[in-house]
Amino acid sequence: MRRFTVPLHTSLFARLLIASLLVAICAVAATTWLAVTSTTRAINTEQGRSSKADARIYDALLGYAATHTDWGGVQDLVHELAERTGRAITLTTSARTRIASSESTVRLPARPSASVDPLRLDPVLSHESIGPIDPRAVGPFLLKAEDREVVRKMARRTRDCLAARQVAAKIVRLPSGRSTVQVTGAGDLDSGAIPTPEPGTNGRTSIGICGLDLLKEPLPPERPPLSQVAASASECLKQQARPPVEVFADFSWRFRGNGTPENSDRAAQECVNEGRRTQLRPYVSPSVLLFVSDRENPDTTAIDLSEANIVRITGAAGIVLTVTCAVTVLLGSRLVRPLRALIAAAQRPVDEAARVPVLTKDEIGRVAAAFNDLAERRETLERQRRAMVSDVAHELRTPLTNIRSWVEAAQDGLTPADQQLLALLLDEAMLLQHIIDDLRDLSAAESGSLVLHCETLPVRQVLEQVTAAHQGAAGPAVVTPAVEAAEELEVYADPVRLRQVVSNLVSNAIRHTPSGGHVVLRSQVEGDELVIEVADSGSGIDPEDLPYVFDRFWRADKSRNRQTGGSGLGLAITRKLCEAHDGTVSVISTPGRGSVFTVRLPRR
Repeated sequence: MRRFTVPLHTSLFARLLIASLLVAICAVAATTWLAVTSTTRAINTEQGRSSKADARIYDALLGYAATHTDWGGVQDLVHELAERTGRAITLTTSARTRIASSESTVRLPARPSASVDPLRLDPVLSHESIGPIDPRAVGPFLLKAEDREVVRKMARRTRDCLAARQVAAKIVRLPSGRSTVQVTGAGDLDSGAIPTPEPGTNGRTSIGICGLDLLKEPLPPERPPLSQVAASASECLKQQARPPVEVFADFSWRFRGNGTPENSDRAAQECVNEGRRTQLRPYVSPSVLLFVSDRENPDTTAIDLSEANIVRITGAAGIVLTVTCAVTVLLGSRLVRPLRALIAAAQRPVDEAARVPVLTKDEIGRVAAAFNDLAERRETLERQRRAMVSDVAHELRTPLTNIRSWVEAAQDGLTPADQQLLALLLDEAMLLQHIIDDLRDLSAAESGSLVLHCETLPVRQVLEQVTAAHQGAAGPAVVTPAVEAAEELEVYADPVRLRQVVSNLVSNAIRHTPSGGHVVLRSQVEGDELVIEVADSGSGIDPEDLPYVFDRFWRADKSRNRQTGGSGLGLAITRKLCEAHDGTVSVISTPGRGSVFTVRLPRR
């Protein structure tokens, strides 16, 4: 059987390794992706909830700070916010001195959640459209009832005018009590209907329709504090070599005069904001630090996932596990399918020829090929066994039939029981003995129980002994065996078995050599081997018959005619005896010109 070497890239080990790695990588990647996605979504949800709660807390405390000059009464508000949001709230000064807290004891984290200052809003927790200052910090801009009513009437007229022009607008009431109109949409208006911002006015229009600009004009009570803001902002701009500004009721501004410096709007806005902060500082609470954490675990800022998010993440991991198991089972079933086919074929009855398809080139495919080869060899051996039984029966039947026929003839008085009859019976018995001895030798050689008694032998002497023993058989056929061997050649072998090997070859050569032919025995040394050749000038062997000449019971004469053959075991025994000596036997033949049988034996 031919040996196979499976390349690593097509081996079962490589396939199992690659399949396992792919399943593991895909499972880990899918689990990681789903876990990260689900966890991120869950964390974002929890953070969103926490951020909304924190934003509500921050806004409520800003409202308190914008309307109170100190934090003396904020404790009740802190407790109320903590109960409403489920968060732990602590207010401290910049030096970490506690002002108010919803918990009796809580360890403050390293960083505060925000700084509560209505004059400097947190850009994360507050809406950017509000501006840097909380609009609830009104200070001296709080209008009286009669002033509020005046502005409210102006705003109503403006809104109605815009509505008549198919411009959508609504009235917005500011914490200071001032009313303004917010335009939310426009209809078909002429080009002059929408106020156009004038450069350097921070969005304020020079000419408006329906009295929009009039709503931005300060009332008498607002002019003094606005003048203070403008003066403070102008002093700030003066230090930067910029012109003074004029501030309006909605805290928009414009430069006085012409020649607005390029890119000066941001600096001017900041100066206006600083002027407002300076003016409003006495009207609001001082800046404090806000610490917000989980109320159930106030010492940590970690986010605990809700039960729904935990179930969602667990479900995603379960889906990945299920898919991984399914893929693993599918791959495993595909890998073991050829093995199941092998098992099924091996379990079939002995007398049935079983074959399995070779679907892969890995170890399983090699096993399938080896199984098919083994089945083919078993069938061959079975055919040979049946042929041998038939041949043995045929070889034994002929002499037994002859013996029985002569004995029955003598018993019936048809043939006289004389020496001639005894000689015939003895010849048939000797033939039976010869067949049985050959079968015994062949069985011993094939089973490995053949015992050799090796010694150093002179090769020429062995060849001459065999030639002398066959003179009686060669004489009647007028075939002359000859020996061509040097006197000094020696070989280490069993003398009896070596003579048997040469005798079988000489007997076969004489049998197939016609009268007047010749048989030559030669010996020579080639390297570490002794070579013995038996050449004849007989009929030769057809090329298609050469592979079978050493098979037992094989004859070139298919008619099994005993005139040309013996038992049919001689050459088979010769091959087994040569193999027992670690040697070989081969034949070269040309039809009509004779054959040469060559025996090669190690000298030691």
